Amino acid sequence: MIRIFIGYDPRETVAYYVLNHSIIRHASQPVAITPLSLGNLGKLMTRERNALQSTDFSFSRFLTPYLSNYEGWSIFMDCDMLFMDDIAKLWALRNEEYAVQVVKHDHQPRESIKFLNAPQTPYQKKNWSSVILFNNAKCRALTPEYVNTASGLELHQFKWLENDDLIGEIPARWNHLVGYERESNEVSNAHYTLGGPYFNEFTDCEFSKEWFAERELMLHADQR
Repeated sequence: MIRIFIGYDPRETVAYYVLNHSIIRHASQPVAITPLSLGNLGKLMTRERNALQSTDFSFSRFLTPYLSNYEGWSIFMDCDMLFMDDIAKLWALRNEEYAVQVVKHDHQPRESIKFLNAPQTPYQKKNWSSVILFNNAKCRALTPEYVNTASGLELHQFKWLENDDLIGEIPARWNHLVGYERESNEVSNAHYTLGGPYFNEFTDCEFSKEWFAERELMLHADQR
């Protein structure tokens, strides 16, 4: 069973469901998908919303190992994505040498504001945490207490690990930053980090046609 946690924000509900549908449609193995909704987390997530926090799941993603009982592996993903490949291929990249595995972007945003007028904050390792393969037993530092009190940079820059040698790398195709990286036909997961096609100003972005096609498949599933 491939265990997947997806960040959920009510302002991007349609993004969550389309991503969910795209994962299931391409998967060759059973998947268990859990939305990380603040309304479901209750007292596990008590920290006050930060002015720099662009989504509800900016910090709750780091509860993934705890919610997995620090056992086995789990995948976390932002909701503003579209899967166009078999997630079993990503799952097969798990390497016990590492605590986490990510796409190691050199992401230096040019803008100061992103979708829904959220501030765009530059920092080292930016967007590394938007897709994470968690080796849960090696992430025991991520207790609810720590996740609720650590700074954003401590969490997103993986400072809770003993050293960066515990951060493994996965190919860029698994977290392609739409609007930043060169357009490519070799993309397994499109990440609409500036804003997805479900926002009016991004309806013509790269992989927007694929997103709308996936939404149509989802909406008309009973007619297939």
